[in-house]
Amino acid sequence: MTTTVEAALRVRDALTTAGQGLVDREQLVDLIALSAIAQEHLLVIGPPGTAKSEAVRRVAKTLGSRYFEYLLGRFTEPAEVFGPIDLRKLKEGVVETQTQGMLPEADLAFLDEVFLGSTAILNTLLGLLNERVFRRGHTTVQVPLRVCIAASNAIPEEPALAAFADRFLVRVFVEPIADAKLEALLDGGAALGRASLTQRASFDDLDVLARAAKEASTARLRDPLAHAVRLLRRAGVELSDRRVVKVQRLCSAAAVLSGRLEATDADLWPILYAVPTLDGQRLAQDVLRGVLAHSQSSTLLAATEAASNAPAARAARLVETAEALFSQPPPESDPSAQERWRLKLEGVAREIDASFDPSALPDALAPIRLKLTELIGAP
Repeated sequence: MTTTVEAALRVRDALTTAGQGLVDREQLVDLIALSAIAQEHLLVIGPPGTAKSEAVRRVAKTLGSRYFEYLLGRFTEPAEVFGPIDLRKLKEGVVETQTQGMLPEADLAFLDEVFLGSTAILNTLLGLLNERVFRRGHTTVQVPLRVCIAASNAIPEEPALAAFADRFLVRVFVEPIADAKLEALLDGGAALGRASLTQRASFDDLDVLARAAKEASTARLRDPLAHAVRLLRRAGVELSDRRVVKVQRLCSAAAVLSGRLEATDADLWPILYAVPTLDGQRLAQDVLRGVLAHSQSSTLLAATEAASNAPAARAARLVETAEALFSQPPPESDPSAQERWRLKLEGVAREIDASFDPSALPDALAPIRLKLTELIGAP
């Protein structure tokens, strides 16, 4: 029987593999797993061409999931998403849907431009997302869907669409890669073209973690969570009662991914991603800076650091980055590759020095900084 720790380690391996070559999209990869374990849905907001679908596909491959993806449009028919009507049954007066290979049979789904879907599609989706039940005509089936990732260029303002959007608890906003990371983007793009992904975990592992998250204690989380919500309300950042309650699920999922069966203030960081708007998230990050100072995760490094800016989260990410570089030194016969590797090592060393007092480095980071010094010959 798979233990929680074993499942968490395999999921971490899968996420690390899925994130390789994806510049500034590791956060999205982390949040897909967090949402799946919490059994909540994720909305990604950002312009086209920002690797949203690539990140989702890579997670699906490394988890070995039954995956469904579709780009919705104004004229998309329900049959294109849920499956065609069974014509043989229809002759008998029974309206049944053939769902093989379609959304109702997927573990993980990605719906691009989701708000362009017709009323018929969105109404059917609403029941499927809320209750994990697909209803159409005489067809009523329980669906295996763990998480639906939806993408759009913007959050809709129409009341009906806004109500549908609210069913996606987790929000992540992505932007084009900054100028300073263009070289990394080009390197990563070349690596993506060569990479062959293999399954590193399974949805059985996610189910083990999901059951553990449901049973995890939240007693030590309630006071910090209530305090955080009060601070947000005082700053004008509103979270609905439903979102406040569901944040506990995200925090419990974060805890079990770190190998703990009790959620604490170290797991409070997912609250930032439950704030519905980009401006709200930016304000919340500032308002909650002190509350999230103890945030940490041994698995979801990028998402934790992006939410909290906590020193422990940043240190964990720097340790992982450095160890990955240490494990893949280029051959000495390739001076050009050696130089690129050295520059990456120097970049990690500079970030450590900019983020931490050299005389008070975190325990895990001190030997990393020493090894970097030895490899690059820096003082």
